[in-house]
Amino acid sequence: MLPALTHQDSIESSVLSYLQELEQAGFRGDIEHSYASRLAVATDNSVYQQLPQAVVFPRNNADLIVLGQVAQSEAFTTIAFSARGGGTGTNGQSLTPGVVVDISRHMNEILEVNPEEGWVRVQTGVIKDQLNDALRPHGFFFSPDLSTSNRATVGGMINTDASGQGSLKYGKTSDHVLSLKAILVDGSVLDTEALSSTEIQALAQSDDLATQALKVAEQVCRENRQQIVDKFPPLNRFLTGYDLKNGFDETVTQFDIARLLCGAEGSLAFISEAKLNITPIPKSRTLVNIKYDSFDSALRNASMMVEAKALSVETVDSRVLNLAKQDIVWHTVSELIEDVPGKEMLGINIVEYASNDLQENEQLVTALCHQLDSMLEKQQSGIIGYQVCNELSSIQKIYGMRKKAVGLLGAAKGRKKPVPFAEDTCVPPENLADFITEFRQLLDDNHLDYGMFGHVDAGVLHVRPALDLCDPEQERLMKSISDQVVALVAKYGGLMWGEHGKGYRSEYGPDFFGEALFTELRRVKAAFDPDNRMNPGKICTPLDSQAELVKVNGVKRGFYDRQIPVKVRDSFKQAMECNGNGLCFNYDTSSPMCPSMKISADRRHSPKGRAGLVREWLRLLAAQGIDPVTIENDLMVRSPSVKQIIDRWRNTFGSKRKNYDFSHEVMEAMNGCLACKACASQCPIKVDVPSFRSRFMNVYYSRYQRPAKDYLVAYVENYLPLMAKAPVVFNAMMRPAWSKKLTEKSIGYVDMPALSVPTLMEGLDGHHATRFDLQWLQALSKQEREQYVLIVQDPFTSFYDADVVKDFVELCDKIGKKPMIVPFKPNGKAQHVKGFLRQFAKTAANTAEFLNQLAELEIPMVGVDPALVLCYRDEYNEVLADNRGDFQVLTAHEWLLPLLPSLPVYPNRNGDSWYLFAHCTEKTMLPNAEKEWGAIFDHFGTSLKSIAVGCCGMAGTFGHEKDKLETSRGVYDLSWQPNLEQLDPERCMATGYSCRSQVKRFEHIKMKHPVQVLLQVTKAI
Repeated sequence: MLPALTHQDSIESSVLSYLQELEQAGFRGDIEHSYASRLAVATDNSVYQQLPQAVVFPRNNADLIVLGQVAQSEAFTTIAFSARGGGTGTNGQSLTPGVVVDISRHMNEILEVNPEEGWVRVQTGVIKDQLNDALRPHGFFFSPDLSTSNRATVGGMINTDASGQGSLKYGKTSDHVLSLKAILVDGSVLDTEALSSTEIQALAQSDDLATQALKVAEQVCRENRQQIVDKFPPLNRFLTGYDLKNGFDETVTQFDIARLLCGAEGSLAFISEAKLNITPIPKSRTLVNIKYDSFDSALRNASMMVEAKALSVETVDSRVLNLAKQDIVWHTVSELIEDVPGKEMLGINIVEYASNDLQENEQLVTALCHQLDSMLEKQQSGIIGYQVCNELSSIQKIYGMRKKAVGLLGAAKGRKKPVPFAEDTCVPPENLADFITEFRQLLDDNHLDYGMFGHVDAGVLHVRPALDLCDPEQERLMKSISDQVVALVAKYGGLMWGEHGKGYRSEYGPDFFGEALFTELRRVKAAFDPDNRMNPGKICTPLDSQAELVKVNGVKRGFYDRQIPVKVRDSFKQAMECNGNGLCFNYDTSSPMCPSMKISADRRHSPKGRAGLVREWLRLLAAQGIDPVTIENDLMVRSPSVKQIIDRWRNTFGSKRKNYDFSHEVMEAMNGCLACKACASQCPIKVDVPSFRSRFMNVYYSRYQRPAKDYLVAYVENYLPLMAKAPVVFNAMMRPAWSKKLTEKSIGYVDMPALSVPTLMEGLDGHHATRFDLQWLQALSKQEREQYVLIVQDPFTSFYDADVVKDFVELCDKIGKKPMIVPFKPNGKAQHVKGFLRQFAKTAANTAEFLNQLAELEIPMVGVDPALVLCYRDEYNEVLADNRGDFQVLTAHEWLLPLLPSLPVYPNRNGDSWYLFAHCTEKTMLPNAEKEWGAIFDHFGTSLKSIAVGCCGMAGTFGHEKDKLETSRGVYDLSWQPNLEQLDPERCMATGYSCRSQVKRFEHIKMKHPVQVLLQVTKAI
């Protein structure tokens, strides 16, 4: 039996008192100090891990002011703070042992858009893509680009002075900041603006830090101007932490403190609002994807593109390309970056031209292509081919692949994973190829694999060496390599931190700046934060402080992970391998991942959060000498004893029920998961929450008693056939209000669907499809069997939406096939979702045996519900492994598509389009599904448009659970409701039963399955 995990890192009493006073002082935001909440922000996209004391989520500027004012009390002067946005930093910038101040949950409004003057004002919790979505209708965009744009906040971009693709033209974030609202540690407010030295020194004396900081910063930048200019290299991507060089304008007459706040990593103040300049969206954009026989050739040829006036040049090596080819993302770009016959593509340059002058842009592209043709003919520069891309949607797909490359490196096989620590080196572009040659030699000498990609036009290349940081020796190697890279970039006139800030690399700051200039940085820090309370240890410490900077060899996730036995780590690698890339925080409501995170804005309820909780759960079990895999194996073969059942009831309902157990916190996060499986394919690391969620629940309920509703779900496939024998009676029993209330109160279920009347078999009465006879089918010749199709039933469509199966049977008839309905066999997916793994294994084994027997007939087997069909491929493989057999059940579109050449081409019907709302599991596990449905509809003479939607919020029985109803509705309202509102509901289709059920209960619309529409089309001819 699972033991109670009573350990949780204690919170300092002063912090608890501070949080209480904060509430009493009128703080309106959220305050969280549970172990799970703290763990959710203990990591970012770096290798480090630091558990904070608490997390607070301010709602407005007043909350941030109160935060600082209360902290001035003498009892709280030791409490430190760190601002946090999207949590996508690669160097631990937002990690702190103090209090995390997360701006992203509530302070995410776009306050004002002024297209006439070309600026926007936002709260800094706004996500980059969210901002551009709001600016697009006005014809503008916020131009600094970065790979994490769908989850990185404006505040995070400001604090790291972020930049990315196109920075030669568009610059860094600081180049677009017009003004900031900064709130200092004492609660004083600094509204930045450009002022002359005279105006600043003339400011009235004040005790608040804001005024003092402004005066000191101006003095430091003015008095050390020549030294600063001499020290700061003239690099496009130069990041210093406090940008002393650009505080003054070129004439040294105007000083803008905002330039020092940009890149300060929250070590000076909280940035709550920003006024930003915005850029007109180019009217013409073209990508030229140039292919090379080596990565070195791609690097050395990049300067030619810059000279050819390209907007940007992005380079990707073969390792990253090959990882992309194994990911779902490659389906979107495979036709845009094709292999060159007879050649090996070992690197590409993605070259963009963009302009508001269409003719100018076309001329530049044409000139480059002529040059490339000539070089190809002469076999120069390692160029083996190129492709030109003009369509905006295709350009976005290519950049989508490039952006995902960051996370894809973490999906490398084996224990060694490419990790960020020396990945944003910046050298003058003309030195880049030679620098990379030495860098690669350094890595090769240490026998390390690595992937490379980046912005070669700006001299920045992302290099991630593969290390196993669970191995202390490998961790020491990371520090050694880091030291050597610092020396190498200095040799080539560059620096270590070209794009992603300092964070735990702050220890290199003193050597880079030199004692005199670093002292001036410390003077600025002391003016803003004299007691070293704002993200202490990052960038620098206050003058006269004895505090130390954080170091590269700080505590890492590997330190905690190595405490878990290797066997357990390997067994739970779907959680253990999460590298914190944060793609599951995706802002886009039309993206399937992750619905619970989108609706809750709670990092615990994300794949990253859940993976982190499971990692800690495994570590705490290991500390007690408990092997969860052994517990699992025991649960799979033995029923609980009477004593274990009694103990379960005592733990759940007895005197110990209120005792702390970390497993309860993990369970809370798992219970909010919709088990939609989007993470299993959308996450670049393939973090599969439904898989380890079911395993956790299986073990959790060995100690605690399950709710009654779980048993109702787990055995639904056993009692549904019995209920379907009298559907009218059952529906009549469930229809009255008192019955619905009783169901809600007793078992916690709402909006129970009605059984189909007539039943499937009644609707097909007399049809040959109902006369399944295995022996008769076995007796048919191979040629005769080619005309048959076996329809595999799923419990929900067959018993609750029987018309879909009935219409599919009729469609099969119409296209000349002979359908046979296979006797119903439980699929077991509901058991897997609820963690009944022993029962699921038994169900899967029985059904697999039957389906393998049918597979010997060599007759296609087809199911109409994608989630249930895909369960045969995914969860069955997981639980049965080699015992699954080779049977294959196809989705309806997988079966129809290969048949098209043998079917007559239907005349084109120039009517309105049909709109497809695909099931989220279907379109993530079968990324070409929507495209293939479109091809099928084209063949049948009608058009189909795929609607970009995320999860519908039903997810099997999730949406019927009373405690999940609000979440289910919220998820539905994110993308399904707005799209349905704009379309003709009569022409909307959904492949998933749960999706159609969700729409029916909220909109009172009965959506069709695509096979029903195809039947309708064939009947109309």
